[in-house]
Amino acid sequence: MFELVKDLWAFMRERKKFWLLPIIIVMLLLGMLIVLAQGSAVAPFIYTLF
Repeated sequence: MFELVKDLWAFMRERKKFWLLPIIIVMLLLGMLIVLAQGSAVAPFIYTLF
């Protein structure tokens, strides 16, 4: 997993694609929100957002 992050950072640094970083962070946060809320009573409300 750490190797993937390192490769991704090297790609962004070499190609000057730093605008990808906020997109990746938001996608990770949304993924964690879905995984953590899956077993709770909030899950139906989160799924209606998407």
